[in-house]
Amino acid sequence: MSLPRLPLAIAALLPLAPALAAAAEPILEIRQGADSRELTLDEIERSEPARATLRHYEGPEGTFDGVWLDDFLADQRLDEAQRLRFIARDGYTIFLTPEQREERAYLLATRLDGAPIAPEDLGPLMLIVPADAEAVLEGEAPMSHWIWAIREIQAP
Repeated sequence: MSLPRLPLAIAALLPLAPALAAAAEPILEIRQGADSRELTLDEIERSEPARATLRHYEGPEGTFDGVWLDDFLADQRLDEAQRLRFIARDGYTIFLTPEQREERAYLLATRLDGAPIAPEDLGPLMLIVPADAEAVLEGEAPMSHWIWAIREIQAP
């Protein structure tokens, strides 16, 4: 007994099903005061797109796509926050002020070489400073505001 054949258009999309499902699952929690909301990859990527090709000091290398942090924060109504807390899946935390965001252009990376960033590549979200990539690799710039495996952003 043979299985029914799928229409060609549907069969062509089957390999994309896991990526499409992942794009619809929440990957980031935003906490602002008492309010909380979850965002999917698709919702995060609605902000102005950004791209940088670099090697991350923890290993991943290639073209990172995502959104500029300031654009994303404006879209999420977080750009006026006096301090933001970024929390990784392992509990690591960094804080950024508006002044620090003015000093550097932060990229909220969502993809590596076109695919969502896998957990083994420090995903699903990374905060990087493309202009500092070489200096960080050479030990000439701090990496203290780079964070990966981001799960939450908090604003007071």
